[in-house]
Amino acid sequence: MSANDSNFRVEQSGASDDSIQQVHARLLATKPEKADGYSKLPLVVLGLMCSAIFFGSIYLAHFSLRFDPLVYSERANREKPGAVKIVPLTRAQLGKKVFDTTCLACHQANGLGVPGQYPPLVATEWVTGNEERMIRIVLHGLNGPITVNGKEYNNVMAPLGAVLKDEQIANVLSYIRASWGNSAPEVLPETVAKVRAETSSRTTFWTAAELLKIGN
Repeated sequence: MSANDSNFRVEQSGASDDSIQQVHARLLATKPEKADGYSKLPLVVLGLMCSAIFFGSIYLAHFSLRFDPLVYSERANREKPGAVKIVPLTRAQLGKKVFDTTCLACHQANGLGVPGQYPPLVATEWVTGNEERMIRIVLHGLNGPITVNGKEYNNVMAPLGAVLKDEQIANVLSYIRASWGNSAPEVLPETVAKVRAETSSRTTFWTAAELLKIGN
């Protein structure tokens, strides 16, 4: 290789390095400077996503738990497998609990009462007849002689109007009027409320003679 060829290659190599440096300088000059901090756009998008998830969760929690396809679907005609069907208790069934706690000791579980002391509640007009008589007895009590199924009893039944609510009285009387072979319409809380209002000034026990004046 001649000296001229060597000089040429050195000069060419030097020229190439200068060209590369010039190009690199131009690229640095034209490259946009990096903005300080983070771009606002990703933060806005992230905020919108978080808001959508938050409000979506509230919506689902508020409404989805009430959704039942068997209720809202017009084509559903059967219950879900394994579902427990809740059957509401009748007024008489609810009244049994009241009877067991307030009446059973005197009138007994079979409704026959205690001979010579407490009258029976089975097959008697006092039970299956005018419901307002029984309501008055429960509200204000009963004192003095009373004839039930041909037998006379003379004891005291304590007033329960201050202890039992209208619905409780209606329930227990409905239970009595539908048990042990009795078959009489149930008593409504509205009827109890009416009788309570009509007799609100009453401060003494009822007597059988007074109650018999109330028509059948």
